[in-house]
Amino acid sequence: MTLPSRIDEARENPTGSRAGSRTPRVTGAGRPRWSAVVVLIAVIVSVPVVSVLVQALASAGSLKLPGDLGSMVVQTVALLALVGLGTTVLGVGLAWLVTAYDFPGRRLFSWMLVLPLAMPAYVLGFLFLSTFGPAGAPARASRSVFGGSGLVEVLSGWMGAPVVLTLTLYPYVYLLSRAAFRGQGQATWDAARMLGASPWRAFRQVLLPLARPALAGGLAVVMMETLTDFATVQYFGVRTVSVGVYLTWKGTFDFASAAQLSVLVLGFAVLVLTAERLLRGGARYDARGSHRPPAAPTVLQGAARWWAFAASAGVLAAGFVLPVVQLLWWAVTATVADSSTLSTQRFATNLTNSAVMAVLAALACVALALLLTHGVRMTGGRLARAAAQLTTFGYAVPGAVIGIGVLVSFAALDRWLEAAGVPGGTGLVITGSVLGILASYVVRFLAPAYQAVDASFATISPSVTNSAFSLGASPLRVLRRVHLPMSRSGIAVALVLVAVDAVKELPLVLLLRPFGFTTVSVWVYELANENFWEQAALPALLIVALAIVPVWFLVRQVRLAEPHRQVIP
Repeated sequence: MTLPSRIDEARENPTGSRAGSRTPRVTGAGRPRWSAVVVLIAVIVSVPVVSVLVQALASAGSLKLPGDLGSMVVQTVALLALVGLGTTVLGVGLAWLVTAYDFPGRRLFSWMLVLPLAMPAYVLGFLFLSTFGPAGAPARASRSVFGGSGLVEVLSGWMGAPVVLTLTLYPYVYLLSRAAFRGQGQATWDAARMLGASPWRAFRQVLLPLARPALAGGLAVVMMETLTDFATVQYFGVRTVSVGVYLTWKGTFDFASAAQLSVLVLGFAVLVLTAERLLRGGARYDARGSHRPPAAPTVLQGAARWWAFAASAGVLAAGFVLPVVQLLWWAVTATVADSSTLSTQRFATNLTNSAVMAVLAALACVALALLLTHGVRMTGGRLARAAAQLTTFGYAVPGAVIGIGVLVSFAALDRWLEAAGVPGGTGLVITGSVLGILASYVVRFLAPAYQAVDASFATISPSVTNSAFSLGASPLRVLRRVHLPMSRSGIAVALVLVAVDAVKELPLVLLLRPFGFTTVSVWVYELANENFWEQAALPALLIVALAIVPVWFLVRQVRLAEPHRQVIP
């Protein structure tokens, strides 16, 4: 997710000076050592993706692509199209509903509709299967009445995947669309209505085109998350290109074939980003619109107000409330049936593995983010700024590409270590430790850490840094004694965001984990794959509870960024 516009403005003008005035710069900018540090970090983070491209080009003469590649491409395109359509309808529709209309519970729904972001798709997927599968209550009722399950069979089959992904990903579109609708203000709506446009026409031809940049940004995030997922789609028998990468690696351990498929996944990602730029069409927000009062919502009367309530409550219930209730019920049932569930060695081991990896990933990402942000401030050059931005691209690269890239990179490192006479042989780094998982986490989650730390640094006036230099402080001492204490809030947010993302992460761990190493997310996936749904409930609840933390931060950021937080009754 992109940070609110207030943070972007603070980054461009951290001292709050007026337009046209010169912003103070850090004295002595251009230190080559810090510029080299920033560039080195960017190169290291870029190595996995570059390795995939190099491996694919090196093996281009002997293509070993699977025979059902065409089917995988078709299913990937179909899944992207359906999830994109579903998230657009839900996200834009709900954003317009809570912005333009007043109905019972509107103020509560305006932020609670973000909660499905805390429900990982692979968790909602097995809950969905338990409900609409052959053993679920809807299927049994349908068979007893009609002699067949009809729609239930469809939802538990291929079509279940886009439904589940839509319910868990629509908040990305909802958040950005709602911010765009609020930013357009009452004047835009009044102007369209005064020119004779009906409410529907004013929305369709005026407000919705103005919200196109926000819609494009939200859809791009949704498409990337859909490309990365391969646990949820496997529940429903959908074989996307990302699933092909995982099955190729786990089935044959063939680097060349897996790398070739990873390049195809990367191609899909590039197409998504290109489509996002085209959908924007060069449009951008008028910054002055953020100072206009939001449009006063129309008070719904009669049955319409309850239909609006039912629509909001239904989506929230399907995407978050009912799944949490079901997980709680299963967790209590499993604990009552076996009181030793919480004290089992496997639970403690998997929880420890997840906690250790989350802490290591958070510390590594935040440490690198601090070096990047401090280095950019020390140098002030275009090269350092461009290199720092390059380190955030991992968040836009599908997990399958990062996973295979780390495998290829570490395999090369293993060969070099073996050639140098280091004992251990091939697999020293990958299978002998969890460094591969940690490296992939750094590539994947450095972006949110950097954005949070950079936003916190943007609030520190360059004059403060210059004062420290004038007193004879070195760059390292400025970092330790000035920048670190003044950016504690951003560092704390970055630590939480990365740690929770690491706990939720599944594809990278499945691709890179050593033999016998299991995290809570992998444990949930394995139990759900074997239909042990009640046993999977407790660790799944733990993941959901942790995921609520960054969702709360996100809601708080959005509410703080809105210029008018009061709601017009």
